[in-house]
Amino acid sequence: MKVRCPICGISCLWQDNPWRPFCSERCRLLDLGNWAAGDYRIAGAAASPIEEEEEEP
Repeated sequence: MKVRCPICGISCLWQDNPWRPFCSERCRLLDLGNWAAGDYRIAGAAASPIEEEEEEP
């Protein structure tokens, strides 16, 4: 079965591909970098910040 790499769009074989769903280690690392940089976001309303409660001594 052939699938398209989500990063570069190249068609590659799924079976015996050590980097699937990517075509190469380079694309796998680019995807990891995108996650680390915060480039992927889920659409929706912004979350409100969590307010920390002060503890009484």
